[in-house]
Amino acid sequence: MLHRKLPLAISLAGLIFVTGCGGPEPEPPPPSSRPVRLFTVEGGSTEAIRSFPGRVDATQRAELAFRVGGQLQELLIKEGDLVQEGQVLARLDPTDFNIVLEDRQASYDNAVRNFERGKELIADGNISRVDYDRMEAEFRTATAALSAARQDVDYTVLMAPFTGRIASRAVENFEEVVARQTVIWLQNIDELDIIIDLPESVVRNIRGPGRSKASVGDAETATTVRAHAVFEGHRDTPYPLRPKEIATKADEQTQTFRATFTMDAPDEFPLLPGMTGDVVMDLSHAVNATAVKWVPVRAVQADEGLAPRVWVLDPETMTVSSNPVEVGRMSGSSIEVTSGLNGGEQIVAVGAAYLAEGMRVTRLAETEQAIPRADDPQ
Repeated sequence: MLHRKLPLAISLAGLIFVTGCGGPEPEPPPPSSRPVRLFTVEGGSTEAIRSFPGRVDATQRAELAFRVGGQLQELLIKEGDLVQEGQVLARLDPTDFNIVLEDRQASYDNAVRNFERGKELIADGNISRVDYDRMEAEFRTATAALSAARQDVDYTVLMAPFTGRIASRAVENFEEVVARQTVIWLQNIDELDIIIDLPESVVRNIRGPGRSKASVGDAETATTVRAHAVFEGHRDTPYPLRPKEIATKADEQTQTFRATFTMDAPDEFPLLPGMTGDVVMDLSHAVNATAVKWVPVRAVQADEGLAPRVWVLDPETMTVSSNPVEVGRMSGSSIEVTSGLNGGEQIVAVGAAYLAEGMRVTRLAETEQAIPRADDPQ
């Protein structure tokens, strides 16, 4: 019996020795982090300066065409030529139009003679009033036909409506052209337009002077929206822009609003229609500070009392904290937050349902998705 108890006693002693000499217990592992996708709330100070790609166009431009058809007799310009207002650009062969003019002139002269005789005869009572009215109608018709023929002859000459450069031409000399066919594109490039597409989030928060004046081109808004343009190869030189107009109907494909700014042509390099640049807008004085913020619907969760909240990231510690908000309308996959956010905060957009106060998080790559773990509560 003694031999059987001895191994058991030795084992217990060894266990006590190992337990007593093992040192302090290891610290529990830090709580695991949750991968989430973040969303930056619009309207923060970092969003007061926005940059948009823009395309250049001439402020004053025209597609020139003859108002009558015929054979091109003289083409007096080349692409890139500078032309003055009233300068002749092209002429059609006027032969056919001059023949018509001579015929209308003869008809007019005959109608004038008949009408003058009719005045004498009606005074003496030698013709009826009906005959006199017919002569007067023929005279008026002949007068109108002569004016139209003279005008057609004038239309065989195409002149520049303003001073500018020939951007392009679509015909060669001696070609047949039809009436109102565009033959020359004329542009005044002393002043240029820069056209950009503004997203809905920016247009929605621009503070307009009134419901009937919600336009970037308004006098009051123009003093608050400051913008300049920069171009490739001249990034260090900002070119001031003047707000001109903004569309009030969104593009059906992109759901953006076209905004147009105007600038003087730079002296340092040729800036031509069709070129591109970047428009940098300072919206700090134009953005409505009380405007609602739009966030993804999945970012808004309910707390224990079923009140709406979002999870706000502390970028220094990479932890999240609950932030109560008030919500309003929904639009597609977005919901408006009427209070509780100042703008510029980073909130959890994907993965918010599986967070707790103070939990560490990591940023999801764009191609990753936050999926629930097996041990997450349902």
